Amino acid sequence: MIKSNKIKLLLCSLIFSNLYAQTETFDEKILSEKRLKNFDLSQEQIKEDSSKLRKDWINPITYQYTNNLGEDDKTQRSMISINQPIFQSGGIYQAIKYADNSYKYADLDLAQQKKELIKEALNYLYNIEKANLNIEKAKYTLENAKIDVNRKKEQVLNGFLDASFLDDALLTLNTTKNNLVDLKYQKQELINNFNNISSNDYTNFELPTFTIFSEKEFLENNINLKKIEADVDKKGNYSYMTMAKYLPSVNAYYTYSKYHDTDNNTKYSKENDQTFGLSVTVPFDSRTFNDVQSKRIDYLKSKLNLENSLDDEKTFFKSKLQKISMIEERLQITRDDLEVYTSILKIINEEKEAQLKTQSDLDTLQNSQKIKSLDLKIYEVDKQIELLEMYAKLQ
Repeated sequence: MIKSNKIKLLLCSLIFSNLYAQTETFDEKILSEKRLKNFDLSQEQIKEDSSKLRKDWINPITYQYTNNLGEDDKTQRSMISINQPIFQSGGIYQAIKYADNSYKYADLDLAQQKKELIKEALNYLYNIEKANLNIEKAKYTLENAKIDVNRKKEQVLNGFLDASFLDDALLTLNTTKNNLVDLKYQKQELINNFNNISSNDYTNFELPTFTIFSEKEFLENNINLKKIEADVDKKGNYSYMTMAKYLPSVNAYYTYSKYHDTDNNTKYSKENDQTFGLSVTVPFDSRTFNDVQSKRIDYLKSKLNLENSLDDEKTFFKSKLQKISMIEERLQITRDDLEVYTSILKIINEEKEAQLKTQSDLDTLQNSQKIKSLDLKIYEVDKQIELLEMYAKLQ
């Protein structure tokens, strides 16, 4: 069994119900501290923006100070006033719901961004492991190419083969060497890309092994669909808020005025006064219908976008299952091939003992068997990469 000196695959399966719980700590570790700090700051900003949005329907209390510089009436006055809506035909309630759904949408969008970054980092780790396996394969292929060159060289020198056969074997050997160099470079490139995301060494991580879950679970926990649902609710709230803007509203108002003389003493010749009461406003705007219809259309478009996205996610899930099924077929074919190699190796080994076959014949077949064993591991990694694409869409 080949053990990677860089990455060890975690030999455990994660069922869907505790998928996120078991990988949450892993998620936090894989991203660099700077990137995690950026996500934390973005989360704080979302909370502050949402809190501000929830208070948008509350008008500010204003303070006004005036100093009359006229020769006949030099007065100073302080005035505090508020004009606060207390009824807007349901607009206040919808404004609060709009703030809540805006927060939900922004929070899900941030979570989706984080998931995508984690997926990218995990993808690099899986591909690094795949590169390790391919490098091992290339080494065994190189050994077989060297054995073939030596065999062809001996046969050419003994006059059993034309020199062109040796030339072909040498070309194959050189191609295999170049392929090994390319694989080592590709691995290093993957490591460099991973280091752009994580501040920890890639050798510190163990990769999880994901399992397939049902379409129902996939759709119910799909972070993209949840985000679009929040967008639908948000635009529904905003559509109603727009309509309420053109409906009757009731405001409570209060004003308090205090007069001062130039010496900052209370001037009793002019009394302080206060006014308060209720006002009813009924707006008449020629643009009302167009504005309301525009927001209603935007809301209907978001609902259609949700339906289209639902179809897209179903297609994505189906395509991934088909891809995994194809990988499973390749795994089975490779297992069958390994059984053939095992049976042939038994015969070759017996013939070698009887001096009917050479050690190079046995070595070549053993190397080919090891290459097939590595193919099994590579297909398993490919399967995990496909499942990772599905995992990244889950909340």
